[in-house]
Amino acid sequence: MKGLNDFAIALQFLTRLPIPFKIHFTPKGQAWSLLWHPLVGLLIGALLLSIQSLLVGVGPPLASALLLTAWVSITGGLHLDGLADCADAWAGGQGDQARSLRIMKDPNSGPIAVVALILLLLMKFAALEELAGRSNLMPLLWTPMLARSLVPILLLTTPYVRENGLGRPMAENLPRKPAWLAALIYLICALIMLGPWPILATVLTFWWLRRLMLKRIGGCTGDTLGASIEIAEALVLVVCALAIQAPLPSG
Repeated sequence: MKGLNDFAIALQFLTRLPIPFKIHFTPKGQAWSLLWHPLVGLLIGALLLSIQSLLVGVGPPLASALLLTAWVSITGGLHLDGLADCADAWAGGQGDQARSLRIMKDPNSGPIAVVALILLLLMKFAALEELAGRSNLMPLLWTPMLARSLVPILLLTTPYVRENGLGRPMAENLPRKPAWLAALIYLICALIMLGPWPILATVLTFWWLRRLMLKRIGGCTGDTLGASIEIAEALVLVVCALAIQAPLPSG
């Protein structure tokens, strides 16, 4: 039952969905739960598709607003909080690693954080509206999974810099070979279902964000991982919406 317990750890961490049994937390269990993060993303996508099916007949703007509200509710805004912290740190850290890390721990949000959240949610809303208007909902299923595939890859390739952060046990105990294999499988599945352009957007997002993390703070933290998920989700949705408006070449 170890696999079920590891999946439950991931589910409890990434969502606000109830868990009907007691979870046993260990550092290794938390690390192995990372392999299940993309699968939890797929479950989030399935829930969003189910909600969308209940909104048939509702106009795209209202349906998109309700769907985005449900999306934030399912995750509890966990990654949005990380994005807000990173936005404040990048703006106020002034290039200093220690200052940036200190700002990330501040529970208060500044105007830059608010602007970042508004812009990201606006991008998601507009993309969802476009996809709903064209009745193309497959990206809704696969986008949360694809974005969460970045987390184990970032931890495999990027130092974790927060000494007492929540992600420290995960980073230190992450099983490298199974994590790489799982990430490869998830990316291949997304490639088959969504095509090459969302995958390319995800890879470029990974490269860009990892470069920013290394330059500013020397690695990653839980906040930067959460921000990566939100940014990847928004960009994949936008790419999928653009592909519908003006079909991109397939090769």
